[in-house]
Amino acid sequence: MASRPTARMVLRRRTQAPKPVGVKVEDGSESENGSGSDSEYDGVSCQECGSGDFGSKLLLCDKCDKGYHLFCLRPILVSVPKGSWFCHSCSNRHNKLKSFPLVQTKIVDFFRIQRSSDSRNKLVEDYRKKRRRPSSIVISKKRRRLLPFNPSEDPARRLEQMASLATALTATRTEFSNELTYRPGMAPRSANRAALELGGMQVLSKEDNETLNLCQNMMETGEWPPLMVVFDPQEGFTVEADRFIKDLTIITEYVGDVDYLKNRENDDGDSMMTLLSATDTSKSLVICPDKRSNIARFINGINNHTSEGRKKQNLKCVRFDVNGQCRVLLIANRDIRKGERLYYDYNGYENEYPTEHFV
Repeated sequence: MASRPTARMVLRRRTQAPKPVGVKVEDGSESENGSGSDSEYDGVSCQECGSGDFGSKLLLCDKCDKGYHLFCLRPILVSVPKGSWFCHSCSNRHNKLKSFPLVQTKIVDFFRIQRSSDSRNKLVEDYRKKRRRPSSIVISKKRRRLLPFNPSEDPARRLEQMASLATALTATRTEFSNELTYRPGMAPRSANRAALELGGMQVLSKEDNETLNLCQNMMETGEWPPLMVVFDPQEGFTVEADRFIKDLTIITEYVGDVDYLKNRENDDGDSMMTLLSATDTSKSLVICPDKRSNIARFINGINNHTSEGRKKQNLKCVRFDVNGQCRVLLIANRDIRKGERLYYDYNGYENEYPTEHFV
């Protein structure tokens, strides 16, 4: 009996994404994502498209042995999952999604919501006073400031928004966290030094830092960003605006466990984020949101190989120096209407992710 072909792990270096399908490399040959044969996958065809090409992108079900291209699956997979993987027919995972109970006490406990305090109310009032303060007679070129999100007025609607995120986090077995976390065996907090950034890092201004702190304080007391997490058959969990969002609004901070890039170069996680790109690459850091994270994990990327994909981009991902530490913010780069899905460019300037199969 012939041995079963095994799914080869896709090496996803954070600084070297595979070239798009069919792209010619310098020696004139087709890139590794092209249709060249892969002996490990001879005789295996994708159950969705019927093709046996792109062998390194074929994923085999650990129960029925049938093959599926990562990019033919719905939702699409960016890379080979860790451990065992089962197709829809064998797992029925698409029938097992359970909504988080819409019970205030459960939601408050899940997100560790605190009661509003006098100090928090003063923070909001001070912020609003500063915004109303008249400008100087001498007008210089005005720098555009970041804006805090405007929560939905209806408390019941905010509970629905929080429940939608709790559903996604529970389904992906992820603990809620709204800050960078430093775990034993990973990078320590002391490693997160913005001064190590290659070429320097943009410093978050005092005013924008106050806005970021305001957003965090609002979330701690249950005034939630107007966002809804939904499940889409093609894109998986994705995020929609639940009310109008103005350009330059802080959507969320990208958070999770902080680790050295060198520890994660062969990691198959599909949602890692660059935190620090150091001159000394051994000190470069990434955010790993697979264990602890917030809504940022479910905001999808664009297909930046097509003009239509780029048109969908309505967020920008910016790394800032905040009081000497690196932080990553997702910020609206234009006005976003209610019901519009949120997208940003995973690659930015670093060409980290193969996005040619994103929808």
